[in-house]
Amino acid sequence: MSVEAKQQKQVIIDEIKGKLENAQSAVVIDYMGITVAEADAMRKKLREANVDYTVYKNTLIKRAIEGTDYAPLAEVLDGPSAVAISTEDATAPARTLNGIIKEYKKMEFKAGVVEGTYYDKAGIEQIADIPSRDVLIAKFMGSIQSPVSKFVRTLQAIADDQQDGAEA
Repeated sequence: MSVEAKQQKQVIIDEIKGKLENAQSAVVIDYMGITVAEADAMRKKLREANVDYTVYKNTLIKRAIEGTDYAPLAEVLDGPSAVAISTEDATAPARTLNGIIKEYKKMEFKAGVVEGTYYDKAGIEQIADIPSRDVLIAKFMGSIQSPVSKFVRTLQAIADDQQDGAEA
């Protein structure tokens, strides 16, 4: 192998390491069976979710993840593999890819690392069903607002009754 080829490979390995350095999660999928148009649409959805999606050679990914929290992913890096990485939302890659997999009925999860913990295919599928942080916050706020607003209406009704009683 020429020095130039080794340097090119090292650049890619460094690129992968750089992406994973600040990542909250990385999910590996088997992307076979999708058309070019589907791949373009998928990349657009992932970009909108701020997820980096790239296809690398398995050997280069394995070299880049050696000695990191992502090292367990090496065992699933056989055949066609793509990596989806998020630095902002730990569940975004799994959640976004899950929607795409359901839509196209193609591709499948291999495994992933979310916030430093390795998950096999079944584990990533469970994580994919977790709503986004914003959705969870909205549901929580809605659940605590309901009793509070009911309490406020009750207090208002008591105040109105007392006011009616005082006027009589």
